[in-house]
Amino acid sequence: QVQLVESGGGLVQAGGSLRLSCALSGRTFTPYTMGWFRQAPGKEREFVAAISWSGNTTRYADPVKGRFTISRAVAKTTVYLEMSGLTPEDSAVYYCAADRLPAPRDSYPGGIGMDFWGKGTLVTVSS
Repeated sequence: QVQLVESGGGLVQAGGSLRLSCALSGRTFTPYTMGWFRQAPGKEREFVAAISWSGNTTRYADPVKGRFTISRAVAKTTVYLEMSGLTPEDSAVYYCAADRLPAPRDSYPGGIGMDFWGKGTLVTVSS
């Protein structure tokens, strides 16, 4: 099995930055695509960003393009989400997820397509 553990969430003022981390353990020999999703209270889980196993292909949701950057460590088992220009609308629980495919799918509606999930880390952006 695969375990995903997120870290780095917290409280930040609008306009500030945070870096989330996701550590992958377990069956790490599978070339997973990794992604970040978020869910705000009363809203559905939404896709934020994804990165291929190689790190060469990334995808972003329109609301975060130009502000968020997804990357993965050389060892492939840690994925980061650098978030800048944060707004209160970015407040949510952020989840790390892994897809058994080595490259991101065209879409992950509601998270469908991801095979493993972390428990999430809370990001709160104050105005």
